[in-house]
Amino acid sequence: MKTWHYGSGGGGQAQTDEENLSELVEAGAIKPATMMWTAGMANWQPASQVLPELFKGEGAPPPLPAGGPPPMGGGGSARRSHEIDYEIIGESIQMVEIELDPGETVIAEAGAMNYMEEGIAFETKMGDGSEPDQGFMGKLLSAGKRAITGESLFMTHFTNRGSGKKHVTFAAPYPGTVVPVNLAETGGQLLCQKDAFLCAAMGTQVGIAFNQRLGSGLFGGEGFILQKLSGDGMAFVHAGGTVVRKELKGEKLMVDTGCLVGFTQGVNYNIERAGNLKSMVFGGEGLFLATLQGHGTVWLQSMPFARLAQRITGMYAHSKGEGSVIGGLGNLFGD
Repeated sequence: MKTWHYGSGGGGQAQTDEENLSELVEAGAIKPATMMWTAGMANWQPASQVLPELFKGEGAPPPLPAGGPPPMGGGGSARRSHEIDYEIIGESIQMVEIELDPGETVIAEAGAMNYMEEGIAFETKMGDGSEPDQGFMGKLLSAGKRAITGESLFMTHFTNRGSGKKHVTFAAPYPGTVVPVNLAETGGQLLCQKDAFLCAAMGTQVGIAFNQRLGSGLFGGEGFILQKLSGDGMAFVHAGGTVVRKELKGEKLMVDTGCLVGFTQGVNYNIERAGNLKSMVFGGEGLFLATLQGHGTVWLQSMPFARLAQRITGMYAHSKGEGSVIGGLGNLFGD
């Protein structure tokens, strides 16, 4: 018996057996404009086209080779993002090498490029380029959203103008790990800390997401604003130190606020007090912890850049007079 996948509320997906389709239509769960897919279809199509007998429509798409459901998109259109290949280089201080076919483009943060091969042209543009027909005011608004997160107003677009495959490589300005994320496998969206984005396939929308909980915004290490990556292609984020991937299946995970890199849809992010007053003041873990609960994927980093910078600054401040017999007492008489 054929299994059908259909779009549900909130951008999610559900599935049902063929014999239950009429009941779902009568209940209003499947409407003429509901996007549907089954084995043998290349892309998602409106229900009125693939189920003409239920909606009195005409014409159904011809059967195509079977396979898994493609990324769900409006109007059954093809992929929005360019399909790029990549290779992660390095172990503890990583960078990502992107392979571009002729005409393919990757977008990146300004200054993230390490090297590129001849034949690749780069251009700095306002916005992420996910909406090429967007007017100037739209691009200005998009750039303004990025400015809120502390990022540059502009992004650099790298396009292969040559005749063969070309490579371009990106890395973050501090040691860490590059995390590849296929947005088509995460529900088309990823929320991450505001400085995590490194590069992505052309067609990926880089925006912002306001944390709906005031406590999370005021006390969370990620602040009130998170970066939101949307699309159906590859995106790459950067994290400090080692990265741990956790799959949540309804349980709650408590994390130091600065160690959170990103999470997928279905995961609720909140802030809770770190134990009792004694633990909050003397525990060394900060006053609040981030809590993540739901169904989805969470990425955590072992060494947030802010923690690394604080440790280096602290060591520098106490290094004056090091090696002296009187140690730190000598700093009292220094500059």
